[in-house]
Amino acid sequence: MTQTDTINFTQGPIRKQLLRLAAPIVATSFVQMAYNFTDMAWLGRLGSREVAAVGVIGVLLWIATSIAQLTKISAEVCVSQSLGARDKPLAIKYARHCTTWALIVGTLLALVYLFFGSPIVGVYSLEADVHQMALNYLRIVLIGLPGYFLTLAMSGIYNAHGRSMTPFKINSLGLLFNMILDPLLIFVCHLGVVGAALATLLSQLAVCAILYYRMQHRDKILDGSSIVTKLAGEQSQRIFAIGVPVVLLNSLFALISIFMGRLASEQGGAIGVAVMTTGGQLEGVTWNACQGFCTALATFVGHNYAARQFDRVWRGYKTTILMTLSIGLFGTLLFLFLGEAFFALIVPDPGTYIEGGRYLYIASFSQLFIMAEITTQGLFYGVGRSKTPAVISIVGNLLRIPLALLLIYLGWGLPAVWWAISLSSIGKGITAIIVLLIKRKKLTPTSLVA
Repeated sequence: MTQTDTINFTQGPIRKQLLRLAAPIVATSFVQMAYNFTDMAWLGRLGSREVAAVGVIGVLLWIATSIAQLTKISAEVCVSQSLGARDKPLAIKYARHCTTWALIVGTLLALVYLFFGSPIVGVYSLEADVHQMALNYLRIVLIGLPGYFLTLAMSGIYNAHGRSMTPFKINSLGLLFNMILDPLLIFVCHLGVVGAALATLLSQLAVCAILYYRMQHRDKILDGSSIVTKLAGEQSQRIFAIGVPVVLLNSLFALISIFMGRLASEQGGAIGVAVMTTGGQLEGVTWNACQGFCTALATFVGHNYAARQFDRVWRGYKTTILMTLSIGLFGTLLFLFLGEAFFALIVPDPGTYIEGGRYLYIASFSQLFIMAEITTQGLFYGVGRSKTPAVISIVGNLLRIPLALLLIYLGWGLPAVWWAISLSSIGKGITAIIVLLIKRKKLTPTSLVA
C-alpha cells in the first residue's frame, strides 16, 4: 500500500498503523512549531523585548489555531467515520463543509483581531514600544489567517484518509521557505519584527496554495468538487457539535494563558512574558508530539467505531498511551536535567534563560500526566464525544488562576505561575484517566455516521 492509498484501519497490525499515521502528523506539528521557533531564535538575537512582542501575538495565534480546530477535528472525525462506514459521498460532503466553514471562520476572526487587537495586547501591560511591535506583527500575519484555517481543514481531511504524509511534506517546504526568509528579512533588510511577520505570512500562504493544488488537482480527494459548498444544516450541525467543545477547550486554555501571562508580567516584567511564551513553545516538544498521536488515535478510533470494531478501539488506545507515556518520560528527563541549556538555545539572554530553566524544571513534573490527558482526548474525539475531555480541561485550566493567585499571595513570586500551570496539568491527567475508567462501558454507539 502506498501513502496515496486510504488505509483500512479496521484490520491489520494496530501499532504499525498508528505509527504510520502518527509519524507524519507529529512531524507536521514540529514543523508548525518550528515556524515560531525560527522567529524566536532570530529575534532572540535582537533582545527579550522583541521575543516578548512576538510571544504575545503567539498567544493570539494560539487562540486562532484553537478555533481552527473546529473544522480540522470535525474533518478528522466526520470524514473518518464516513469512510469507516464505506460512504465516500458523505465523506466528501463533510470535507467540503469543513473547508467552507474554515474560510468563513478564519475571515471573521481576522476581522475581530484587526479591530480589537490593540486592547487585547494591552492586557499584558507592555512598554509602549513592545506593544507597538506586537501590533505590527499581528496586522501582517492576519492577512494569511483564512488561508491558515483552510490549511488545517485540508490537513484534517488528509489525516482522515490516512494520508498524513502529504501535509507533512508540504509544511516542511513551508518551513524551509520560512528559514530562508527570516534572517534575510529580519537582518539583511533590517525589518526586525516586521520581517519575521512577513516571513511567516509568505510561508503559510505558500503551504496553503500547494496543499490546495495537491488536494484538488493531483490527489482529487473531493472527486473534482469545489472546496466551497452550499452549507446544509445536518452536516453543519454535526461539525459544530463535535468541533465547538474542542474550540472552547483550546480557546479558553489560550485565554487563561493570557491572564497567566499578565501575572507573569506583573511578577517578572518582559522576562516573565518571554519565559512563559517561549517556555510554553519549548514544552511543545512533548505535547505537540502527543497531539500527533491524539490525532492518529482519533482517526483510528473513528474508522473502527463506525465499523463496530470495538475491540480494536480499546487496543488502539492502550497501544497509543504506552507510546505517548514514553514521550512524556523523555520530556521529563530533558526538562529536569537540561532545561536551562535547552532554553538558552532559543533565547541566549542570561536573565531570560535562567528563569526559563526554572520554568522547564517545574514543568518536568507534569509531563506524564499531560500525555495521559491528551491521549485520552483522542479516544473521546474518535467516538464523537468531545464534550467530556473539554469539561475536564476547562475546569482544570480555570483552577490555574486561583492557584497562581494563592501562591503569589504566599510570596512565591514568578515561580508561582509556573507551579500553578504544572500542578493543574497533573490534576487534569489524573482526572482524565479516572473519568475514562468510569465511562468505558458507556462508550457504545448510539448512532454511527450522522
